[in-house]
Amino acid sequence: MPWIITKYLVTSAVVVLVSEVAKRSDRVGGLIAALPLVTFLALIWLHVENQPASKITNHAWYTFWYVVPTLPMFLAFPLLYPRLGFWPTMGASVLITLVCFVLFAWAVKGFGIELM
Repeated sequence: MPWIITKYLVTSAVVVLVSEVAKRSDRVGGLIAALPLVTFLALIWLHVENQPASKITNHAWYTFWYVVPTLPMFLAFPLLYPRLGFWPTMGASVLITLVCFVLFAWAVKGFGIELM
């Protein structure tokens, strides 16, 4: 149980760090948010918990492919927010990401990459 609490505390501290830094500097907050900190933590947790190398490398492999279809949302969000407000923009961002993910998964399937 202490291990899980440690994981929660460290992982949540990363999110708090990003939001606190973003309050002070948009650019630095964005830079820190763009770093794959959560992925690094997940890889560290998998390694510390003695998961096989194949599990760890597969996590990194699929994370790459799942990040690609999220990128359009980061372009759409700043365009939609002033027009729609925060919560509708969040909903639209989820929808955009889902549509992009399905289209991307369909596109890469022809190259032997199974995302769904």
